[in-house]
Amino acid sequence: MARLALEVADVFRDHGAAWRHANRGHVSLLQLKVMSAIENCRTAALGGHVARCEDCAHTTIAYNSCRNRHCPKCQGAAARQWMAARQAELLPIPYFHVVFTLPSAVGDVAYQNKAVIYDLLFKASSETMLRIAADPKHLGARIGITSVLHTWGSAMTHHPHLHMIVPGGGLSMDDSRWISCKPNFLLPVRVLSKLFRRLMLEKLLAAHQAGRLRFLGSHTHLADAKTFAAFLAPLSKKRWFVYAKRPFAGPRAVLAYLSRYTHRVAISNHRLIAADQRSVTFKVKNYRIEGPGRYTTMTLDVGEFIRRFLIHVLPKGFHRIRHYGLFASANRAETIARARELLGLATPAAEAAVEIDAAAAQPLALPCPCCGGRMFVIETFEAGCQPRYRPTAMRIDTS
Repeated sequence: MARLALEVADVFRDHGAAWRHANRGHVSLLQLKVMSAIENCRTAALGGHVARCEDCAHTTIAYNSCRNRHCPKCQGAAARQWMAARQAELLPIPYFHVVFTLPSAVGDVAYQNKAVIYDLLFKASSETMLRIAADPKHLGARIGITSVLHTWGSAMTHHPHLHMIVPGGGLSMDDSRWISCKPNFLLPVRVLSKLFRRLMLEKLLAAHQAGRLRFLGSHTHLADAKTFAAFLAPLSKKRWFVYAKRPFAGPRAVLAYLSRYTHRVAISNHRLIAADQRSVTFKVKNYRIEGPGRYTTMTLDVGEFIRRFLIHVLPKGFHRIRHYGLFASANRAETIARARELLGLATPAAEAAVEIDAAAAQPLALPCPCCGGRMFVIETFEAGCQPRYRPTAMRIDTS
């Protein structure tokens, strides 16, 4: 695989040391670890192996991946492995994409309280969906939800929101039948928005009362309970953004969509255009415009680019992909089996799934780039070392 012309790792390697020095005392240990992982990914610093083709003797050095969940380079293999585990859970019915977004005022508070408020966002949005879906006035069923947290906009600004993938129906409350939603309609967006707003505001007030929120800088005054309540009061009168897209065109499209969204990071290497000693230019998307014209470019100072990337480093141990309802881990296998039974499906339909070869993440699964022959390992080397075997012609794979 050919190496991309420009990568986030290049920006970090060229400017990371100076940026860390200039921002000493203002960068968390977790952010420093992410920077280090991305800088060392697919380099000799992490070790690797030497592979040679058994037919033409073409030789390749392959360096190890950092496997950090914030690394743009490592998410392809992680997404493939995750999706391979999800194939058997897909049902041959329409799936809907629902988005829950926090208002900017709450997003500002979330910036200083990521672990707490991101968690509240998961809880409030899932509770909203499960409660409205169970209401006999709407669907009257128990649904399944896969939620994925994104904290960025296209320009890498802080913009916390949740993407949900929801099947178009659910099990009846007594598990006796499958209830399908109306064609091209899952649940009323305005009803979802109102309940989400109420639940999120209630949870924010409860978190403040329990002393779980901290306030710094210009937000220090919000530490007072009455001031915080007054700060939230206007938000109860505004419409909160909940968006439901049309259903996907079958399970194959769901898998393709999920593989793009579940392991996405703040910016992919493919969006980078140019970088020099002072700035980084990358592609951005204007979501208010449809068609080719929605894509433009943005140039940021190198320091600002690094800062924006690092504000999306998640708290340690925080799960950004969660499952609810029928997909909750405690009963997922049983409920999905029951759903398939009620839908008249004995086993997962292999033809409905995207072909995902988990072995594709393994270097030896790739054929020789010269003749297509089988590659096999002739040497492994530890982190910080160089291979002993160095023929005159060798390809180094850092992709």
